Amino acid sequence: MFHDVLTIGAATRDIFLVSDAFKSLANKSFEGGHAECVPLGAKIEIQTFVATTGGGATNAAATFRSLGFRTAITCRIGDDSIGRDVLEDLVKYRIETKYINRIKGGQTAYSTLLTMPEGERTVLVYRGVSSKFTDADIHWGAIRKSRWVYLTSLGGNVELSKKIVEFAHTHHVKIAWNPGSGELKKGMKSFSKILPLVDVFIVNKEEAELLTGESNLKKLCTLFKQEGVIRLITDGSRGTTMIEDSGIHKFGTSGSKGISKTGAGDAFGSGFVAALMKFKDPVVAARIATISAESVIQQLGAKKGVLTAWPTESKIKKINVS
Repeated sequence: MFHDVLTIGAATRDIFLVSDAFKSLANKSFEGGHAECVPLGAKIEIQTFVATTGGGATNAAATFRSLGFRTAITCRIGDDSIGRDVLEDLVKYRIETKYINRIKGGQTAYSTLLTMPEGERTVLVYRGVSSKFTDADIHWGAIRKSRWVYLTSLGGNVELSKKIVEFAHTHHVKIAWNPGSGELKKGMKSFSKILPLVDVFIVNKEEAELLTGESNLKKLCTLFKQEGVIRLITDGSRGTTMIEDSGIHKFGTSGSKGISKTGAGDAFGSGFVAALMKFKDPVVAARIATISAESVIQQLGAKKGVLTAWPTESKIKKINVS
């Protein structure tokens, strides 16, 4: 059976804890200049508790399947109760799960998100078996049976990511890549030879800076521009820059405020590729991707707000492009 898209990457159990006791304090000793704090030794009351599943591969798969595409997933989970929860959620979305690797005695990845009422959060992450991808975990036949591969973080395994990209390219399978920080911190030298083979490359601005060491957006655009491919640099509420053959496009947002940023990047990337498959127009795809991300951040949980129908033409046109 052929698939429209195969997603590859992490699967997690996400627990959202929301409390007005979580405070943000300015402190230059912390990355970003702020810390999320609670009183030491205190018992903290939680106003909202939400348990969901997450991880780049499962979040993207949920978007693709919800928009009607035949979707399969490759990820690593343990044979624990959390792994069963992840599998059950994927089955609910009617995502093909036969390429999932269940590791005997392994622990599935787990995240706790300490979330302030205004949506800012700190994420406590245990990577579990998701951090140990090897060649044996990849179902190469499934890649050959797919129109697209949507590749997310493999726990920093750049060499395996390269093999997947090369294999997909050799077999005329389109590939989108949204790497994690573990891969990006290896630097541009590790990516330079493989990037021309990636049809759609998606990073946020901080990730682009981590990869290249360059913070100037114009210089980033110059570094990323390559013929025949699409590069997307997201920057939260400041919008998205798309670099492709017809030029550089800047996309705004609708201005809607969310309650959680978790899953926004996955929703944007998978929304873009889904819309590109459907409409064949990168500008339309980037607009729909923005709507996809904004829908997800209205909910706690990276899957709860995924698009289940294509936005109307009037809604698409509300996303400004220049």
